[in-house]
Amino acid sequence: MKIVLLPEVVKDKFVALIQPIIRFFVHYKLNPNFFTTISLLICISSAYQFAKGSLRLAAVLLLLGGLFDMVDGAVARASNRVTKFGALYDSTLDRYAEIIIYFGIMFYFVVHYVGDSKIGLLYAMAVFIGLAGSLMVSYVRARAEGLGFSCKVGVMQRPERIVLLGVGALISKYTFIFAILFIAFFANYTAFQRIFHIWSKENSSKWNKLPPDIAHE
Repeated sequence: MKIVLLPEVVKDKFVALIQPIIRFFVHYKLNPNFFTTISLLICISSAYQFAKGSLRLAAVLLLLGGLFDMVDGAVARASNRVTKFGALYDSTLDRYAEIIIYFGIMFYFVVHYVGDSKIGLLYAMAVFIGLAGSLMVSYVRARAEGLGFSCKVGVMQRPERIVLLGVGALISKYTFIFAILFIAFFANYTAFQRIFHIWSKENSSKWNKLPPDIAHE
């Protein structure tokens, strides 16, 4: 059974909802990279609030940063200003934003669970595993697309991770911890899901032989 956390219809309706904002930004010819930068700065603020233990404020900032991250691509497409540098800039800052956010969360667990260091360490390890999985989800897609495949499949993509972390932190400390553990498992599951997806696609083409000098990392 296919697991879907954020159905496409929900994403499409949300994009339709913010179209007036997109048109406003396009009208004033704002550079899409501006929104990418603002998204990173908001995520840095969110990470700081996570580190302090202000979970609800951190959650609001995280969701706001995610909104700006959606806006940059929408503005680029609507204003016909999609560039290769813009795509690289967006992807790079997205990765930095995730690293900083997870660092803030890890700091929160290490510092605020000082009275129960074993539990704090366990949660911090879950954050690290979640970060590793999140980065690998992005890496597998980038590597697959570099080899000529489309690879947008997966349970725990970036929008799902942002929404899950944000909503979890908004509700309570316990739902936030559940969100962390959920992401730690399903982000890594998604990375392997994408690897299997590419294996299946290539297998269905009867193993097209790759050139012998293909780069490996």
